[in-house]
Amino acid sequence: MQIRVTRKALSEGLALMERVIPSRSSNPLLTTLKVDVTHAGLTLSGTNLELDLSCFVPAEVRNPQPFIVPAHLFAQVVRNLGGELVELERTGQEITVRASGSDFKLQTGDLDAFPPLRFPDETHLSLDAAELARALGSVRYAASNEAFQAVFRGIKLEHRGDLVRAVASDGYRVALRDFPGSGDGRTLIIPARSADELVRVLKDGQARLTYGPGLLTVTTDRVRMNVKLLDGDFPDYERVIPREIKLQFTVPASVLQDAVSRVAVLADKNANNRVEFLVSGGTVRLTAEGDYGRGHDTLAVEQSGTQPAMSLAFNARHVLDALAPIEGDVQVSLSGSTTPAIFQSGDYQAVLVTLRV
Repeated sequence: MQIRVTRKALSEGLALMERVIPSRSSNPLLTTLKVDVTHAGLTLSGTNLELDLSCFVPAEVRNPQPFIVPAHLFAQVVRNLGGELVELERTGQEITVRASGSDFKLQTGDLDAFPPLRFPDETHLSLDAAELARALGSVRYAASNEAFQAVFRGIKLEHRGDLVRAVASDGYRVALRDFPGSGDGRTLIIPARSADELVRVLKDGQARLTYGPGLLTVTTDRVRMNVKLLDGDFPDYERVIPREIKLQFTVPASVLQDAVSRVAVLADKNANNRVEFLVSGGTVRLTAEGDYGRGHDTLAVEQSGTQPAMSLAFNARHVLDALAPIEGDVQVSLSGSTTPAIFQSGDYQAVLVTLRV
């Protein structure tokens, strides 16, 4: 078997696989990469038992034969090659990797021992890949990192007629984004770490979704991914979204982000990184205080609502996370000093719990 492939294409494919395949495992087979070879190119496959990933790399091939190699070692060798063209040749139980004068020989593994990975061909729902990645990436920060919080460690995808909604919450905040999607959609919870990998592999074109028992398969023109879903009931997050808005203000998100970052330098890290907001007379005055001093910043905003002024406080880190996905203006809707606030832009919303004033 002989293969000619560009180093760039092969390195990009291996970089995706390295994110999924563990570098160490009590089961050595999980650290290996399966390479299926056809005349069209290479299909790289691997798993960590929570996520199965398959990636296609175009190549020139003669006498195609599948093989298995140590994933991270193979990726290191390819990355460090000189030249732009890589030649792979299989001889017995070895794969020779050549490029620009370099020559490496790697031992291959047992094909029969590699865990079988199956990716269904059926499609239940087709979504714009970039929109799906944008939605997952926008709300990911709100998913919990705490081991005991089960479904809070996931991102919920809801099918809502002609829309799909991505939602994440850690109990202190909720982030959601809507995007177009029609078809036979279902409601499910994707582990946040698996969503991270989806965001990395989804670029453009269509993402085809297939539902299985406790499993979601996402297919694009280049990659296929099986995601094991979280089981459980996601909390009724809509209950915490305030309905009665008493005061609103609008300001460029980047301006508010910069101001919060400035004053948060002095925020007390042992008091939830507290930053106070005083909204009054078309301005927002930000205040943070800690052991080493106090900081203020004042912004001009467009203000509206039935209440002329309001004082409230947030965790600065939560505010910065909520503002990060927003381009352009953010509308902040306040229902009271001790009730949640909404940071909104277009089809994106973040609901933040306030700190006691």
